[in-house]
Amino acid sequence: MLVGIEGKWRICFICVSFLNNHTETIYMDVEEFARRGRKTGANADDIAAKLADRILEIKNCDRKYALEFSKAVVTEVDNSSGLRGDFFDYDKSGIKMGEFGVGSRGTGDFFVHRQFPRIIGAGAEGKESNTAVGVDEMDDAGVVKAGGQYIITTVDGMHSRLSDFPFLAGFHVTRATLRDAYVMGAKPVALLSDIHVADDGDVAKLFDYTAGIAVVSDMMNVPLVSGSTLRIGGDMVIGERMTGCVGCVGVANHVTKRSATKPGDILLMTEGAGGGTIATAAIYSGYPQVVEKTINLSFLKACEALLNSPVLNRIHSMTDVTNGGLRGDVYEMAETAKCRIVVEEENLRSLVEPEVLKMLDELKIDYLGVSLDALLVTAPPEVADEIIAVVKSAGVVMKKMGYVTEGPSDSKILRNGELCDFVPAFRESAYTPVKKVADKPAYDFDEMKAKVKASADAAIEKKLRVIAKLKKRY
Repeated sequence: MLVGIEGKWRICFICVSFLNNHTETIYMDVEEFARRGRKTGANADDIAAKLADRILEIKNCDRKYALEFSKAVVTEVDNSSGLRGDFFDYDKSGIKMGEFGVGSRGTGDFFVHRQFPRIIGAGAEGKESNTAVGVDEMDDAGVVKAGGQYIITTVDGMHSRLSDFPFLAGFHVTRATLRDAYVMGAKPVALLSDIHVADDGDVAKLFDYTAGIAVVSDMMNVPLVSGSTLRIGGDMVIGERMTGCVGCVGVANHVTKRSATKPGDILLMTEGAGGGTIATAAIYSGYPQVVEKTINLSFLKACEALLNSPVLNRIHSMTDVTNGGLRGDVYEMAETAKCRIVVEEENLRSLVEPEVLKMLDELKIDYLGVSLDALLVTAPPEVADEIIAVVKSAGVVMKKMGYVTEGPSDSKILRNGELCDFVPAFRESAYTPVKKVADKPAYDFDEMKAKVKASADAAIEKKLRVIAKLKKRY
């Protein structure tokens, strides 16, 4: 298994061993290999020869083909290098995705997500919009008004570490996107799928992934109506890596967005057994028996029961406990709603599925900082018992676990009578052996934030420049 450095070129591929079957998946971006080599000033023929060696370690082909392919890659890299201007170049931040924790549901990830509303909204001042819940609210889904109804749209990416477990990937990403629609008070009406498999991936991955989607689709009676199937990077990525997403469209009459959270509300939370994150933790930490605990529809059934009950109109907001765990979600809710949220720890552990909690404890994974796929509801105290009863009718346990007060936009946890800070970490709880190693900020966080913000500013300026050009043409 090759990993590491060849001369000065850092090879862009990943090697992963799965459980006890000793099979391996190798993934390699041949274009990046060539680009890195050219940046060092290496000779084109030398790069092609080394790249051919790497390809032969992964693909079942002869050397003549590997060398011809490698030379063509280098040619394409040379032809596409050094291009300048708005359509070819971008202002680099110098901060890498992993360094900043993007996708890891912590402070870096949240900071990046708060740049998107700035880019999307730039230049839109004074324009009418039918957006009822926009990206600036950092909610679980977006909402627009159309035909007298609220239309909800959301999309979720499959868990990156479930690439070799396509059924699990499809099942959990579908459940996740439906959760995001349900918590906006929406009835899901359609699903759409996108799947990308690298060049050497088995075609069967497409089908197994779709079967995972279809189980949830059939059980919840929400049809899968469209989708797209592509290779990752086309010819430029070899190996078996898979990625994809599932989107959902829903309709609603009453939107339960985060910003509707009010001082005086209480917090209610359902039991949770986790989804893709917990399944991943179980697989890569040697607890495969825990995976089956994540194969349930409890969250969706609880939401469906609420949508069919008059009590829905008394609920102020709903969200799923996913982004950085409870730490991340209540912090984001507090910021969005401009109030203080206090979580009471007393009931929390009892709401985590016992085998899942046992695994987390044994692996020293903070259960408050990892996705539990529990439903979090804010509502006036007088309707709490009715909400709990409706959820119980779906066979799901729900308990009171906090309250909302006036005050600064922050989140606290009540432990043994003491109010303590309850904020997200740099990343979500490290839930695999690799994440435990990688869970360290590389540089000064404030310095990184400044560079990331500057690159977002540059994207805003580019957007406005291109719009100005197009307006002159049309």
